[in-house]
Amino acid sequence: MADRQEQTILVVDDNDDVRRLLKKVLEASGYGVAEAASGEEALEFTQKAVPDLVLMDMRLPGVCDGLEATRRLKRDPRLSGVPVVALTANVLEKDRELAMAAGCSGFIGKPVDITSLSSLIERYMVIRR
Repeated sequence: MADRQEQTILVVDDNDDVRRLLKKVLEASGYGVAEAASGEEALEFTQKAVPDLVLMDMRLPGVCDGLEATRRLKRDPRLSGVPVVALTANVLEKDRELAMAAGCSGFIGKPVDITSLSSLIERYMVIRR
């Protein structure tokens, strides 16, 4: 089992404040954090490195929103086993179903409950081990 410091979480969100907050909380929990502001940036990152987990905002600007970025990640054999957890303010059952159909392993509603984030992340990291 890898040390948390050796595990990288890719945080994909177009909101700088959300990325900064998640990065701060995740780093305080011992994880390495990479950031992307769009689906395209996330795909570029994953061409160079394979994260252990992706936190993916479902509503991203541009052609490649979170659903499409997740579909593309899951089609790549190097990345197909990487858990992708949807981050979204849209918490209706249909939103959850869309995220899961795209290949997400889980779903975290916004605003994110920072006090339980570390335990949620640990649960999803188990998928990767």
